[in-house]
Amino acid sequence: MQEQAATSSVAASLPSSSERSSSSALQVEVKEGMESDDEIRRVPDMGGEAAGASGGSVAHPDRVQGTTEGTRRKGKSPADKENKRLKRLLRNRVSAQQARERKKAYLLELEVRVKELEKKNSEVEERLSTLQNENQMLRHILKNTTAGMQERK
Repeated sequence: MQEQAATSSVAASLPSSSERSSSSALQVEVKEGMESDDEIRRVPDMGGEAAGASGGSVAHPDRVQGTTEGTRRKGKSPADKENKRLKRLLRNRVSAQQARERKKAYLLELEVRVKELEKKNSEVEERLSTLQNENQMLRHILKNTTAGMQERK
């Protein structure tokens, strides 16, 4: 009797296959949201070449031994693959958001620089206009003085 109650309570707490597919992403995202950015971007060490290159004969529980081809990895379970896919998608989302923020900051910086350069350009144009007017006025004065001196001679 107790076994039936325990089995039914476990079965009731497990989501159906349709619930699992729709809610698994939310569950992983909630768990992932609690990790820091560094932990999200970190790629777990799978113990590949580094462990094999050390020369030790460490038995790996994730390897199948006794095959004629040597050792090779077992296939990952669908849940592991799904978790890995969701982590990758989340990392990609975070990375894309950071790229958008960097782009926005860069564009704002460029807009500020454009305004500064436009202001400087208008100041330089104003200075150029003033100097051209002054130069024209001095040429006119010089022309009048040289013409007046030639008349005296």
